[in-house]
Amino acid sequence: MLRSQSMFELALPVMAKVVPAGPDWFHEIKLDGYRLQVIRQGKVVRLKTKGGHDYAKRYPWIVETALKIRQEHFVLDGEAVVLNLDGSADFDALHSGRHNDEVQLYAFDMLAGDGEDMRKLPLSLRKTNLARLLRGRAEGVFVAPFEQGEIGPALFEAACRMGLEGLVSKRRDKTYQAGRCAHWIKVKNRTHPAFARVLDQF
Repeated sequence: MLRSQSMFELALPVMAKVVPAGPDWFHEIKLDGYRLQVIRQGKVVRLKTKGGHDYAKRYPWIVETALKIRQEHFVLDGEAVVLNLDGSADFDALHSGRHNDEVQLYAFDMLAGDGEDMRKLPLSLRKTNLARLLRGRAEGVFVAPFEQGEIGPALFEAACRMGLEGLVSKRRDKTYQAGRCAHWIKVKNRTHPAFARVLDQF
């Protein structure tokens, strides 16, 4: 059993101008939201922000969904978002605080499950465990989609055409590393409003 599931430092991507295209990369669409860890310990759920705040009271839908999951001890990493009718993330709606009951989580990583630390597993296995944990859950907390391999650059171009924030590419064979890590690469759409926005306090 983990001594503490509240002290997991976030892995942070490094900025780049080119999306990697090798076969060992996973590519995730970067959603315009707040980075969030969902930490469940029994009947207690905390939503830890990048700045260390607990947003459990602020985002009830995520908490309610986390409590419905059969596994009682886990840590998820993801992005809290408010979705428009077309499925895109609405940062202004999220940031306003007027839609807190609509905030959901796109989970893209699983750091612990049933008290076991999964950070030393390769990303491919962590994503498999995440999909198993969230199987059948389409709302509240759900698995962020991703693509693998050579499609990265083409996917980024498509994301830009759709007005999305950009792409985060991650090595499928690497462990979860706290702080800035070279095997997580973020490439931003320079025409997106988030390109000039700095919100590291969240």
